Amino acid sequence: MTTKQVVNPQIKLWMAAIKPPMYTVAIMPIWVGTAVAFAETKGFNLVVFSTFIGAAILILAWENISNDVFDAETGIDKNKHHSLVNLTGKKLLIFWLGNLCLLAGLLGIIAIATWQQDPTVIGLILVCCALGYTYQGPPFRLGYQGLGEIICFFAFGPLAMTAAYYSQTQTWSMTSLAASVIVGIATSLILFCSHFHQVKDDIAAGKRSPVVRLGTAKAAKVLYWFTGSIYPLILLFVVWGVFPLWTLLSWLSLPLALQLCHHVQKNHHLPEKVSNCKFIAVNLHFCCCLLLGLGFILGVG
Repeated sequence: MTTKQVVNPQIKLWMAAIKPPMYTVAIMPIWVGTAVAFAETKGFNLVVFSTFIGAAILILAWENISNDVFDAETGIDKNKHHSLVNLTGKKLLIFWLGNLCLLAGLLGIIAIATWQQDPTVIGLILVCCALGYTYQGPPFRLGYQGLGEIICFFAFGPLAMTAAYYSQTQTWSMTSLAASVIVGIATSLILFCSHFHQVKDDIAAGKRSPVVRLGTAKAAKVLYWFTGSIYPLILLFVVWGVFPLWTLLSWLSLPLALQLCHHVQKNHHLPEKVSNCKFIAVNLHFCCCLLLGLGFILGVG
């Protein structure tokens, strides 16, 4: 075995642990919320937007890192070779690295609030962080009760998007709230899909994820309805005049939705084959939300 052959798997494990594609989850609520703000006010603050993006990425890094630590405590990640704790063997170091990311992210949010002399954004993001902690953190561990998708919906949907919109306008918007439903559903899809390949480990650790509760076959059917709800909702908001017509561009992501549902339906019972479905869900989330935000910008009259 060559050195290159040894190094490459290690690089792959580290990339899987860091999860670079997943950070679009932090970016898209800020993007769509800012796009709605621009569509409604014709104003855009680049410094606030950039700072918010950076802060959101750091806060999501904290959540991902701390989840590895909390999962290490329950033993659910014993077979997860790309866990940061398993890769380093230094749980305490990883724990404080996560806290450092959280502190840096919150400093960015505090900077925005200071510029605006308004603490509202801080309050909204602190609620997001609190929800993120309850997902895996003791004594709550609500993700183990099957509530992760609900937490994900509110944290990355209504709360994060409202904060992003408010950071640009210092006011509220029903249109932003409506758009946050789409973003929230698309984000929750990623978490839902992440359960299919780890049912055995979840059951062994006492984690009652929705896929564990339903079984993979029923969960695969639910996925059709879950994913399919996005597009009629967007159309409905366009018909009601809440969204501009251009937001129908988000329907261009429909092939990814069909790919996701078909892939899971076919392989739901095969962990080694269905494990990549969460990355299809990430691509769906990114494309749908990117085009949704672009639709709001193009719809500016």
